[in-house]
Amino acid sequence: MLLSMTGFGESQSQRDRLAVSVEVRCINNRYFKLMTRSTEGYGPLDPRIELLVRDRIRRGSIQVNVRVERVASADDYRLSEEVLEGYRRQLQAIQEAWGSRQPIDPLQLLMLPGVVHETAPAVEHIEEDWPLIEAALKRALDGLEAMRREEGTAMAADLAANLQVIRSALESVEQRAPQVVEAYRNRLNQRVGKILAELNATLEPADVLKEVGLFADRCDISEEIVRLRSHLDQFSQIMAAPESSGRKLEFLVQEMVREGNTIGSKANDVEIARHVIEVKAALERIREMIQNIE
Repeated sequence: MLLSMTGFGESQSQRDRLAVSVEVRCINNRYFKLMTRSTEGYGPLDPRIELLVRDRIRRGSIQVNVRVERVASADDYRLSEEVLEGYRRQLQAIQEAWGSRQPIDPLQLLMLPGVVHETAPAVEHIEEDWPLIEAALKRALDGLEAMRREEGTAMAADLAANLQVIRSALESVEQRAPQVVEAYRNRLNQRVGKILAELNATLEPADVLKEVGLFADRCDISEEIVRLRSHLDQFSQIMAAPESSGRKLEFLVQEMVREGNTIGSKANDVEIARHVIEVKAALERIREMIQNIE
């Protein structure tokens, strides 16, 4: 089963005075890279969030956004008595300089910057809020995984189609390979015969057979065909495995490209070269797709 590294999941939870919203995004990356953004004061939960994400995702660039909103209470705010007293002294000094006796309104002082500030969530609040955050995160990861599975299924079908293209081209190469040696034998006999006729000379048939044998040995691609076909079988087996293994598929593609290049260089035949081009084109499509497989 293949899993795409691209996906999105979100979830919301609410309880009493608490509302939680979680978004999880993932794009392809050769390694595991996590970025977490949480509401101010909830940073201590980042290690727990990472553990949950690592349990579900092995590699990719993941961004987790956690937004927590609490209905404010009086205990969530603090008055800065020092700042408040500073404002009062300054205003009193101005009133004395102006000769004003109008009383200072404390409510107006509360509107000034720095007098009232919101406190960060206490440790006990974070612990109380974690179960709700955890539940929302798990549901968001479920949604992400569902999207990754769906895209992985689509990619598996496309990969299978490209594998079939390679298999078909490989069968054509295998059928053509013996004809290459026979065609070389005919060309060699014609050329040698023409030269010998012009020179009025003779040549032992064994010498021609020796030359044809050397050519057949140089252009023998049977081992490369066997290895490439084996890589194709392994690729299909990994695709059908319970776990997604993008890195194994990447390695196999590299090996298949190597075998394809060797076949093209050794075959010394135009028709085989055309089939090798088909193999390389399919492998390139496969290589691009598996960059996004976990």
